[in-house]
Amino acid sequence: MNILDKIEGLEAKFHEVGLLITDPAVIADQARYVRLNRDYRDLEKVLGQAAKYKQALHSLEEAKQLLYSEQDAELREMARMEIDDLEPQIPKLEEELKLLLLPQDKEDSKNVVMEIRGGTGGDEAAIFAGDLFRMYTKYFEMKGWKYTISSFSEGAAGGYKEIIFNVQGEQVYGTLKYESGVHRVQRVPVTETQGRIHTSAATVAVLPEADEFEVQINEGEIKWDTFRSGGAGGQNVNKVESGVRLRYNWKNPNTGEVQEILIECTETRDQPKNKERALSRLRTQIYDKEHQKYIDDIAARRKTMVSTGDRSAKIRTYNYPQGRITDHRIGYTIYNLNAFMDGEIQGVIDALQVAENAERLKEAEL
Repeated sequence: MNILDKIEGLEAKFHEVGLLITDPAVIADQARYVRLNRDYRDLEKVLGQAAKYKQALHSLEEAKQLLYSEQDAELREMARMEIDDLEPQIPKLEEELKLLLLPQDKEDSKNVVMEIRGGTGGDEAAIFAGDLFRMYTKYFEMKGWKYTISSFSEGAAGGYKEIIFNVQGEQVYGTLKYESGVHRVQRVPVTETQGRIHTSAATVAVLPEADEFEVQINEGEIKWDTFRSGGAGGQNVNKVESGVRLRYNWKNPNTGEVQEILIECTETRDQPKNKERALSRLRTQIYDKEHQKYIDDIAARRKTMVSTGDRSAKIRTYNYPQGRITDHRIGYTIYNLNAFMDGEIQGVIDALQVAENAERLKEAEL
């Protein structure tokens, strides 16, 4: 199908959505209002790019007609220069338009909850989990994103057995979703006395943060406990029961199976704030579980399995003796491990996005 045929009718849809988001009845329905606003912004981008593409095609056609019909040598030369300028631009504009025409993942613009856990490898796995957390926080600083730690459990020799944190910014899930999976490290651990190389692993889960209206929770069925937080924070931490623990029985809408969800939050010294953050994590966990079928369906269709799929799959190896990082999903290898661990991970994310977009373009036959 011609790409211009694809954008036919989008102007009418854009106008219709623009009217709907000013309708008081729509504004009162928060779920619908947020969804339509997202649609409006997406259509605005597509139509803006389509206008540039159509203008370039029109200008090229005019320049070619001038070249073939004009007798004046100077005007012909100007037309030839314009053709030389426009011809390489059009494929780029078309490629950008094709990517915008792909169905957008509605999760991409969301903030995320990230969970990093030490896997096989004992103390060294916990140390590596700490290294990954530092790597991501350095990356967040480069992106101008904010993060807040929700809960953590330290490893005996350093690092973290588990650390859970929220990340806020622009297109956070759309960028970080590629990090979900098993990260493997090969190096001589600081705990190793013989100088032997060990292989350890840590798992990373990136979950799109759920909005309140996206998940139905019966708050009356939540069981709350409070406890004294441990760790740094002065005397107040040990004297005041600011830590919160919630238990909630969630029923899987697909299977009917009931599963208990347990969440602890010790992020602040303010118990109400910790309750609010624990509720946010509960919404996110339920949203993630309820959308897993949708995620699995996408993964099954895509050969690359770049952004979603089996979270237990090994996605990347960090080899310290060789200073090498390999992403196994796309066979991407680079030799700048020190810079990578200092947060310079954008290169591999870009390569993963290119691979996923190529697969999606093939699916959409664009």
